[in-house]
Amino acid sequence: MNVFLDESRVRQQLLPFTNTRHTADIQTGILTIREKWKLLLSDTDIIITNLPSADYLSVPANVIPTIDNYQQILSFAKEGKELPESDIVKYIEYPWNIFQLNDWSLRKDFDLITHNRTSMPIPDAVKAVNPKDIFIEEGAKIHHCSLNAEAGPIYIGKNSIIMEGALIRGPFALGESGVVKMGAKIYGATSTGVSCVLGGEIKNAVFFDYSNKAHDGYLGDSVIGSWCNLGAGTTNSNVKNNGTEIFFKTSNNESSVSAGTKAGLLMGDYSKSAINTSFNTGTMVGVCCNIFGNTYPEKYVPDFSWGNERYQLEKALRDIDNWKKMKNKSISEEEINTIHKLYNQI
Repeated sequence: MNVFLDESRVRQQLLPFTNTRHTADIQTGILTIREKWKLLLSDTDIIITNLPSADYLSVPANVIPTIDNYQQILSFAKEGKELPESDIVKYIEYPWNIFQLNDWSLRKDFDLITHNRTSMPIPDAVKAVNPKDIFIEEGAKIHHCSLNAEAGPIYIGKNSIIMEGALIRGPFALGESGVVKMGAKIYGATSTGVSCVLGGEIKNAVFFDYSNKAHDGYLGDSVIGSWCNLGAGTTNSNVKNNGTEIFFKTSNNESSVSAGTKAGLLMGDYSKSAINTSFNTGTMVGVCCNIFGNTYPEKYVPDFSWGNERYQLEKALRDIDNWKKMKNKSISEEEINTIHKLYNQI
């Protein structure tokens, strides 16, 4: 049996993140949706493109599978139905749901990943609270920091580094080869993909692979796409002074949608902010944007914005490649084709 993860209903409303990835490749918690399915169904083919002609189950790509719900999801799929949302079933309908569901997802992923496994020992120099809910993968380097798992689990990925003086409260997950810099203050629920760098003050934020917030400044209730960089002093607001609802404008042609009373920054892949950038509540930044200037950025920044101008395509591709080289990577043909296609749609 194959499982086909169908994103047709939600792809448009999950922009900017689905401009450059399938819905199933969105991370919430420790893993992407597709990675969760692969762990839960190790002997099953997980398909996201090229709908198979026979013997498949069509499952919504935005449902978050867990050890508690995946069999029910598949059972409903066999009947051509979607499992209703409940305490044990959650769907990502809008991009801000990624951080809103991160606490729940991180706890579920922690149980899935660590089941019947033994953590590497916690170094003596680490101040650990509730160590039974701290899991350290092989190769991680952790010294003279504080890991407090009293409010939620802490997962430290393979070959990652937590520098001295970092203060971390769970639930928290640091992806493989990630770095938490000296003196960072990180609150739950925060999680990262591969090779991210964290510094300053962070709360309830999700970082996709290879993104950086390496310096002082506050980031809260936010989602940062892949290959993004927040310049030193970059800060966002996540609550209005009057405590009212926060609305995101999902595109130039659509009306705003409420995300509740706590919501910060949603930033698409390959975007960057200059030093001391201040983002207002409910700001959405598109793909491949370079944010700089003397005023607050607009609350909706379209794809390929370069300040108040449009990024030239060749410069955008060059700059992406330059950033990737800093982490010993280079831009791929697939990425170039995706960016060309998106650029020409605007």
